[in-house]
Amino acid sequence: MVIQPDLIADVTLYPSERSPRRGPMWGEFFSCPCKLEMDAPDAWDCRILLGNERIALGETKRVGIAFLSGEKAASMFRAAGRFYLWELGIIGEAKVVSN
Repeated sequence: MVIQPDLIADVTLYPSERSPRRGPMWGEFFSCPCKLEMDAPDAWDCRILLGNERIALGETKRVGIAFLSGEKAASMFRAAGRFYLWELGIIGEAKVVSN
């Protein structure tokens, strides 16, 4: 099954001194909650579509992102323009570059 992205973003994984994550993202996709603000109590599940590529700590890559809630979530994140990736804490951010 091919997952279609809801938007395209430049995803930056924070280095280990700024993040609880200790290794790269890799594989076909990486699932994590996304937050509109760092300290927001709510989050939306997404899949970062890696296509078997890696994103190392401290690195930025342009990738597709699909939201499990579909267009309802995608429209909010597009409007925000920037959002945060969460995994036991904020591990990085995404800047929307294309709808």
